[in-house]
Amino acid sequence: MSQSTSRGPYAKTAAIRRRVVEACVDAFGQTGFYGATMKDIAKRAGISYTGLLHHFSSKEELLAAVLELRDERGTAYLESARALDPTANPVESLRGMLSVIVDNELQPGLMELHCVVSGEATSPDHPAHAYYAERYRMLRRFYAMAFQALADRGELRSSSDPETLATMTIALINGVQAQWLFDRDSVQMERSIREFLVAAVPALAGRAGARP
Repeated sequence: MSQSTSRGPYAKTAAIRRRVVEACVDAFGQTGFYGATMKDIAKRAGISYTGLLHHFSSKEELLAAVLELRDERGTAYLESARALDPTANPVESLRGMLSVIVDNELQPGLMELHCVVSGEATSPDHPAHAYYAERYRMLRRFYAMAFQALADRGELRSSSDPETLATMTIALINGVQAQWLFDRDSVQMERSIREFLVAAVPALAGRAGARP
């Protein structure tokens, strides 16, 4: 058997799993984790319910795969922007995060997923509660490190301390994303967030919204 032929079943399995995860993005984004059913997800993915169970044994397993996909896409953008170390180059790190926001506009399903599921996950019993609690801790740390590095260089123009500014930034991003989902024609998501950041970090002006 040739190498390419031997890869066939694995490639097919990966393609099916990917299709199922994409179907979950839509399902969870529209009805939430609790509202979506395994049978509906199987229908959206174009496979049988039994076929779905062959790849994912539970809805919790599906949710984990969906959240992993979301993280992969965001991390890929930060890596391409060389923005994973907010202390080494804080301005480029913030530009990288703006690029992620630009990309999010091209993937409204993932944004709907985040808004719906993160709201549900405030309950300690939700299967994604620990994920989002850690995610917000990491984001606050990321922004706080960037703002502290800028403050140390005399490049931060804000009366708020870096930790508070980090919390405010994340709150703004979440709020603007939710508004954009309701009114995509009027709300300028990237511009609103960029202008808030530029007020605190003037060095961000120029090349705004440029994709890495």
